[in-house]
Amino acid sequence: MTVRIVLGAQFGDEAKGKIADFLAGTARIVVRSGGGPNTGHTVVLPEGPVVLHQLACGVLRHGVTAISGPGMVLQPFKLEDELRALDERGLHRGEVVLSDRAHVILPAHELEDVWEDELRSQSDPAAALGTTKSGIGPAYADRYARWGIRLTDLSRPGALRERLGLLYATKSHLPGLPPLEEVVSRLAEVGGRLAPMIRPTEPILWDALARGESILLEGAQSALLDIDFGTYPYVTSSHPTSAGALVGSGIPPTELDEVIGVAKAYSTRVGAGPYPTEDTGERGEFLRRVGGERGATTGRARRCGWLDLVLLRYVARLNGLTSLAITKVDVLGGLDEIPVCVSYRMPDGTIVRDAPPTRADDLARAEPVYENLPGWPELHERAKERLRREGGAALPSALVRFLDFITQATDVPVRYVGYGAHRDETVDLGPTAPRARRSPLAAWSG
Repeated sequence: MTVRIVLGAQFGDEAKGKIADFLAGTARIVVRSGGGPNTGHTVVLPEGPVVLHQLACGVLRHGVTAISGPGMVLQPFKLEDELRALDERGLHRGEVVLSDRAHVILPAHELEDVWEDELRSQSDPAAALGTTKSGIGPAYADRYARWGIRLTDLSRPGALRERLGLLYATKSHLPGLPPLEEVVSRLAEVGGRLAPMIRPTEPILWDALARGESILLEGAQSALLDIDFGTYPYVTSSHPTSAGALVGSGIPPTELDEVIGVAKAYSTRVGAGPYPTEDTGERGEFLRRVGGERGATTGRARRCGWLDLVLLRYVARLNGLTSLAITKVDVLGGLDEIPVCVSYRMPDGTIVRDAPPTRADDLARAEPVYENLPGWPELHERAKERLRREGGAALPSALVRFLDFITQATDVPVRYVGYGAHRDETVDLGPTAPRARRSPLAAWSG
C-alpha cells in the first residue's frame, strides 16, 4: 500500500495530469483534493486527448475510484457536462464519487469573479489578477466566511433556500443576479441527478487504508500559487501543497508515503504575477510554439521561460518532496544550451539561492543568474521508441546530466521523466534510497 501526493512544483501547467494518470495505473483510488473548474488536467489517450476539470484522473481507468474531494469547489452544471462528454466518448471507466462536503460554485460566484477583477483594474490595469472568471475565489471566500453551499445541501430544498437567501443578502452589490427561486430550483434538480455519486468520502478512504489499498492524491494548480506560500496576491484561493492535499482529502499525515513534485524542464505561467525567468524574446516564443503552451481551460497563451531552481528548492522544502517528475524534456531537444536559473541577484546586490522574496513586487525585481547546461538531441520517434523499450538507459547523456543537476540542486531525486504528451511517453527511473532527514533548517540559507 502507498499513499502518494502528486502536485505542481511551478506555476501550474506542468503536465500534472499526465503524471497523475501515469501513477493512477497502480492506484485503487485517486482523489482530486482542491480547486475547481479553473484547472485543466490533460491526458492523451490512444482515443485522443482528454481534459479533466473537476474529475480525478482515475475516472479514465477501469477498477479505479475517482473522488472529487471535500477540499474542492464544484460547479455542478459544468460537472454534468464533463461527465456527459466522457460518456459520449466511452471514456468514463472508473467509478465517480463526489464528496458531500465539497462546496458549490454558484452563478453569483461567477458574476462576482468578473466584478472583482474589473474592480481591481479600474484604478490600475496591472492590478487585475487574470483569473479564469470561474467563480473559484468567491466560492472559497464564502466557504471560509461560512456562507457557502455544500453538495450535501442540494438534497434539502428547504434548507438550501434558507442558506441561499442568507448568501444572497451578501451579494446585493452584484448586477445581474439570477432570481433566488430559479437558482434553488436548478440546484435541487442537478443535485437530484448527481445524488447517486454524492456521499461521505472520508470513510471510503479510511476503509481503503485499512485494506492496504494504494491511494493517489492529485493536486490541482501548483505550490507557487498557494494562497499563503505562493506569489500573493497572484495566487489561487486554496492550498495546492502537500499539506493542502491531506486537508482536502481527509487522509491523516501519518499515512503519507510519497510526495511527487511535477516540473517542466523549462517553466510557464498563465495570468499576472512575478515571473523572474520569463523570456519575452525569440526563445520564449520558441518554447510557446514547440511546447504548445496554451491553457487547457482558458486557451490563453502561457508566458514562457526557463527552469528556476530557486523556486524549485523552495517548493521542495515546503512540500517535503520525495521525488520529482520532470516533463516536456522533448521540447528542449535540439537546443545547443539550456539556461537554468541557479540564483537571484537582488537590487541591493545580495544573492538569493533558496527562499524567494515574500512580496510579489520584490520577486519581480529579482534578476535571475543563469548557468547554461549542454543541450541534448531532438527526441525523434526512433529515440522515443528506444525509451519505451529500454527506459532510462536510453536517455541521452546530456539529458541525464541535466536531471542530475536538478537533483543536486534540490536534494530531491528525479524519478519520472516525461518525453512526450502521450500516456506511454513517461520513464520511471525507479525508486531511490530514502533521504536522510535534514537537521531542522540546518542547510537552509534563507
